[in-house]
Amino acid sequence: MALYELVLPKMGESVAEATIIKWVKKPGDQIEIDESVLEIATDKVDSEVPSPVSGKLLEIFFKEDEVVQVGAVIATIETEAEVPQKENPPLVQLATPKSPVEVEEHVQRDGIPNLEDSGEEESRKPLDFSNSTRFYSPLVKSMAAEEGISSAELDKIKGSGSEGRVTKKDIIDFISSGKTNQKPEIDKKLPLPIAAAEPEQERRTSSVSVSGGDEIIEMDRMRKLIADHMIMSTQTSAHVTSFIEADVTNLVQWRDRVKNSFEKREGEKITFTPIFIEAVAKAIKDLPMINISVSGTQIIKKRDINIGMAAALPSGNLIVPVIKNADQLNLYGITKAVNDLASRARLSKLKPDETQGGTFTLTNLGTFGNIMGTPIINQPQVAVLAVGAIKKKPAVIETEFGDVIAIRHMMFLSLSYDHRVVDGSLGGSFVRRVADHLESWDINREI
Repeated sequence: MALYELVLPKMGESVAEATIIKWVKKPGDQIEIDESVLEIATDKVDSEVPSPVSGKLLEIFFKEDEVVQVGAVIATIETEAEVPQKENPPLVQLATPKSPVEVEEHVQRDGIPNLEDSGEEESRKPLDFSNSTRFYSPLVKSMAAEEGISSAELDKIKGSGSEGRVTKKDIIDFISSGKTNQKPEIDKKLPLPIAAAEPEQERRTSSVSVSGGDEIIEMDRMRKLIADHMIMSTQTSAHVTSFIEADVTNLVQWRDRVKNSFEKREGEKITFTPIFIEAVAKAIKDLPMINISVSGTQIIKKRDINIGMAAALPSGNLIVPVIKNADQLNLYGITKAVNDLASRARLSKLKPDETQGGTFTLTNLGTFGNIMGTPIINQPQVAVLAVGAIKKKPAVIETEFGDVIAIRHMMFLSLSYDHRVVDGSLGGSFVRRVADHLESWDINREI
């Protein structure tokens, strides 16, 4: 018999820790190879940790809802098989650079000057958390010490993690905002102004009346994250939405012609979503200033075109897997990527990196029979496109013999964009360009 140490695997370049949601197996349970042992969650996605060996689970070292660092031993398994040689787990660099990671990547790539290093030794001193009532992971504590964030300031940061825990992203957002959440200290020896002497008013919420027949449902972890993200987006960006109606008759007729042969040849379906993503990628190449993000007063123009597609989960929640470098894929490659990501999203099999790095988001409202909508921007992006259901309508067609009315396949496209950096001319031109690519579809195209 041999003992195998199960470690928390590396889940992506930017993921250093995860929260244990549920132990699928308990000590004493038998485990087969590749069978799920526990479920974990990062700030972006939930996933499972399978066992690389078969045997009996002897001991677990972390409880549910605890935060675990990548590479940490989380359980031991007794096995009769030869224990596979494990690679040394990647070291987790707890200290972070002076500027947020996301901003630094764009700085190095796009040539924007780096922020100056403060060089103050005081910020590197260990912080005293003995009086804090909140739990902080080692990564969060190290980042706070490195950036000179006091334990009092840390206690005031609103956490987006499990049970309100402060995550790496919360620290980065706090630093990026110039510590705007910090309340200035007031010298108690000086006379207080009248306004300052009064207690701060909490955000008012309307009271909800609950009757005996009502059911109270607690939000799950993902729903809480979505709620916070949506509120943050509306408070960050000046949302404007432009609409356009497109004639996609040629596109519909083309798909009707090829879908059966494609499914027979490839073993999977071709939906409209890959076609929409291809049109969006082409439009971004035509108008690249829609593919940007904002950092303070700087506009960061993205080199890569990474398109996120909003996908509904069986639980009713929403997740946005990302198709990286969509402009470099042909329609066949986009179709394979869309089907793979959508399938694994429904099974909670996505990797954390597969939901990160998006530069533009597409949401297909037509899946639910909706004809149009006003989507909320997926921060830190500046635009999101919603495509509605395709409906047959009478439409006026211009011909060399005059105008005629015919039955056509029509659909609405809705583009919500951040009016801080995207003006109406660019927003309107972009959604028009997407419609042009769809309307000019070659009905004889091969895939």
